[in-house]
Amino acid sequence: MAYRCVATSVAGFVQQVAVAYIANGYYFYVFGRVPDHKDPDGVDQKLVGQYGIDQSKWSRARRKKRGEANVQFLRYERFFVLLAQHGNHPFFAAEGSQVRDIRKHPLYFMGYSIGCRRARGGGRYHASVRIQGELAAELRAQFSRIAVHRTVEDLYRELRAIPYEPYAPVRDQLRGVLREVNRRRKAAGLELVPLDALGWRRVPVKPFSEPKEAVLEQFSEKSIRCHSWPITLFDE
Repeated sequence: MAYRCVATSVAGFVQQVAVAYIANGYYFYVFGRVPDHKDPDGVDQKLVGQYGIDQSKWSRARRKKRGEANVQFLRYERFFVLLAQHGNHPFFAAEGSQVRDIRKHPLYFMGYSIGCRRARGGGRYHASVRIQGELAAELRAQFSRIAVHRTVEDLYRELRAIPYEPYAPVRDQLRGVLREVNRRRKAAGLELVPLDALGWRRVPVKPFSEPKEAVLEQFSEKSIRCHSWPITLFDE
């Protein structure tokens, strides 16, 4: 099977980086954008070939055992990222100072902050996906502003429409938004927005679905949280 590296949705890109790559020790990365005048498929082939990325899982296991790093490549539209494990690999010399450690410097993508943190008590590293800090703060401020000017039904619907997959840190951030909304509504003597306005379960997606299949997933009931967020809600 040919090496698959083109994610067909934002949710699929984030899931592949966090669940498939960071969780397996791909901590070092560089990112970039394919220039408008270049063919993305051509760039894919060049980078996959340059770094010998198209390897079987058995070859990857042998490389890791020899102390050599494995490298992965992933692209969504024109945004791409190369990720590497610990070990020896031409990737590190070629990319030089551009290489970042995702445990220290999260990858920012489409409003997400994709990072890596230790478990409580100094345990193993695990992927951490959250809404970028400034966007989360803006989201909280905007919902606080409209909290007493919308009905419960309106707020429920708009909270449900926030387009970030409910990874655990995202759920924590959105709980903070809901607490702020209900704090203001309680002070005004208004009905509170129920807790189930927030989605609690992340539905896995197929990162490399065919375009038609990806569209069907996006509009399925389970994937409704992937829809574009109606920013116009906040127009006064």
